[in-house]
Amino acid sequence: MFNYRYKSTISPMHDMNHLYWRAGFGLSPETWQQRKDWSRKKAVDQLFKQAKKANPLPIPVVPDLRQMGKLTKEERDEIRKQDRAAVININSSWVLRMADPKEAALLERMTLFWHGHFACRSRSGKLAAQQLNTLRKHALGDFRSLLLGIAQDPSMIRYLNNQQNKKKSPNENFAREVMELFTMGRGHYTEQDIKEAARAFTGWSSTSTGDFIFRERVHDTGTKTFLGKTGRFGGEDIIDLLLEQRATADFITRKIYRYFVNPKIDEQEVSYLSQQFYDSNYDIEKLMHLIFSSESFYAARNKGSKIKSPVEFLAGMIKTLGLTLEDERSVLFLQRALGQVLFDPPNVAGWPGDKNWIDNATLMLRLNIAQSIVGATAFNFREKAGLEDRKRAMSRKKIEAKSNIQPLIQLAEGRSNSEDIEDLAAYLLLAETKIKPELIEQYSPVQNREAALTLYSLRLMSLPEYQMC
Repeated sequence: MFNYRYKSTISPMHDMNHLYWRAGFGLSPETWQQRKDWSRKKAVDQLFKQAKKANPLPIPVVPDLRQMGKLTKEERDEIRKQDRAAVININSSWVLRMADPKEAALLERMTLFWHGHFACRSRSGKLAAQQLNTLRKHALGDFRSLLLGIAQDPSMIRYLNNQQNKKKSPNENFAREVMELFTMGRGHYTEQDIKEAARAFTGWSSTSTGDFIFRERVHDTGTKTFLGKTGRFGGEDIIDLLLEQRATADFITRKIYRYFVNPKIDEQEVSYLSQQFYDSNYDIEKLMHLIFSSESFYAARNKGSKIKSPVEFLAGMIKTLGLTLEDERSVLFLQRALGQVLFDPPNVAGWPGDKNWIDNATLMLRLNIAQSIVGATAFNFREKAGLEDRKRAMSRKKIEAKSNIQPLIQLAEGRSNSEDIEDLAAYLLLAETKIKPELIEQYSPVQNREAALTLYSLRLMSLPEYQMC
């Protein structure tokens, strides 16, 4: 039975670390000092309260090139280049917002989850910002509004070719993915259901300036039969019929459980959560509050059971080390090297995650990156993906950044070297390590206490256990 009750009023430190890494991107050292002894209820309530205060992002203005006939080809190309460059700015700004202790951690975490669920490649700053605002607006709302917002999102419409979906020549891309990847999953629909759903979404398109438009003239108003029901269905009707299916609640809940609780599914827990989600009319906030408030979420089997995604890893490291990056492209370089570039998924299924985040190249980079950045040294990496250049060539990069490691090393209380390491490990590591403090001390031969604590911290961040959350 899924245990959804709070167990105690005072929560152990590792409970807070676990919660804030799953519902956010960890805690800064200063915030850790303030909240490590908070009760679970107080922490959960704070996360949800803060998530309601976020403002929408500004939308870049994109000129309608079709109305600017006097522009030269070079001027048009420059406008397009600036629009693409805006994606990089939105990308890096989002990662830095995830790392900012003052921002709504849960909202950004939920938005990142939905960004992976509704995987979409955005080549325009306006389209990227619009989609990010849609995800943020509905991230903790009801799933119907979120799904409808994505179905009418110009970036998704273009990515899945619904621009070409017209009554005389239906395009099935979006109709297929909305069932296979966004709602029910495979095995719950037929090829005929895909064809009928595609007809319902005809005319859902976008303007040349990147705004949603319903083109009534190319919409198929005829009778359709979808999932056993018949009517003159439009796109919203298809969405409602999809949400009537218990398979949709099961599919979404399973994916949320795997992402926020444990990659290994507990079928009994998922079944209970799915029923609650379905009965609440797909209230995302209620589902997430139930998960984070449950005793089961804090079970030992769930702590340190997930490999941090590259973006989680970066945001957490920036927060932990107090990093200030002097070039916004540094965030993009690191995403490329680690294998996850926001707004640029490998395909419509998104990033596979879990053990797929790690290979020989990315593991070595993860283990050494903190020390390289704090030490201001250059390091080699292979770019695995990118918004501008897809060549997989080795390049030597120096990440220009300033770190503020003082709040981190102040977590050590100064009783002994071994106990200092244990203090730092309690904050930095969520997975248990078999490496003894004495071994870390042995490989940090510095007499000066501050320098030693810095080395202890960086040694802990170079452990495989630091990759887990």
